Amino acid sequence: MPQKNALSAIICEFDPLHHGHRLLLERARAFGNPVVCVMSGNFVQRGSPSMLDKWERARLALLNGADLVVELPLSWACAGAERFAGGGVALAAALGAGPLCFGSEVPDIDLLQRIAAALLSEEFSQALGEAPPNLGFAARRQLAIEKLLGSEAGFALSRPNANLGIEYCKAILCQGAALEPTAIKREGAGHDEAGGESGPLSGSEIRRRALSGGDLHGLVPESTLRCVEAARGEGRLADIAYLERAILSRLRAMPKEELAALPDLSEGIEHRLFRAAGQARSLEELYVLTKVKRVSHARVRRLVLWAFLGVRAPLMGLPPYLRALGGTKKGLELLKASRLPVVVRSSDIGRLSHGAQDIFRLEALADDLYALAAPTIQPTGRDYTEGFIRL
Repeated sequence: MPQKNALSAIICEFDPLHHGHRLLLERARAFGNPVVCVMSGNFVQRGSPSMLDKWERARLALLNGADLVVELPLSWACAGAERFAGGGVALAAALGAGPLCFGSEVPDIDLLQRIAAALLSEEFSQALGEAPPNLGFAARRQLAIEKLLGSEAGFALSRPNANLGIEYCKAILCQGAALEPTAIKREGAGHDEAGGESGPLSGSEIRRRALSGGDLHGLVPESTLRCVEAARGEGRLADIAYLERAILSRLRAMPKEELAALPDLSEGIEHRLFRAAGQARSLEELYVLTKVKRVSHARVRRLVLWAFLGVRAPLMGLPPYLRALGGTKKGLELLKASRLPVVVRSSDIGRLSHGAQDIFRLEALADDLYALAAPTIQPTGRDYTEGFIRL
């Protein structure tokens, strides 16, 4: 059981914040701790721009119970589960967090921790090597875990939120972080399911309805409803569809050598991406032409987005600074305990290391491109002009 009076952490996207997220914040606060949200910036794990920008989402988090919101930088936020979890755990640990709260379809934390430990074992590597090579990595990994720990463990690994929780547990072990993983039963629709009849809507269904002009009254928290309606009225709801021609033109202009510098390549996928860029007439066609059997659709989407945004290998292992987007008075006090350099205002950037400044500049460039992802084109330079959100 997490101790009181320690900082509680949540690693999140809140794209946008829905009833399930608010429940998670309430459960985190119920431990009697101030709550920090380590939140993705303007581009998220599925390889897309977030529907609401990071400042809007930070404000929603604060309105719904967070004390501090810090940004998970681009190359960790728009990455697979392992890297996403590693970056989030590192930032939570840098603030001295104790409980790390997350939603999970499988709330058995002992099971999730056993799976995480098994994934780091030599026995797992051997079992993985014995799985059918024609299967994708996720399927081979699930078979290997089932061989070691049984079908219940395999099921947990197959569920998206439980899988992410396992990656949090694994990152805690790898980093030796003093975090206490705390699984909270996930309610409502699952990942990419519609929901709405037996529980809260999923984030994907909320985005679909919001972007198509649907009514969200009674389906999301009131604060989220007001924010979405205001952004929709002002033409600020972001959708990757508005970036389609820009992405296709960027990829068509890239030589093979530049595509070969993308992170996380395998299966010769950079060659398929090069050919697909010259043929595809839409982003969906680009994804289909690039995908191979053993590479997930989400990974293809991230590779395409990385190519567009300028993310290149090698990637830094862990975030080198902590960028605070907003907080309460108590949240500002929490920043004093950070073991990483803290960025609150633009004048703090010059005190970062050269490598950290490069990461911040990449973030700022990506956010300038994000400004093109809405019906009404937004101004650039917001990473240097937006102030800390005080609540």
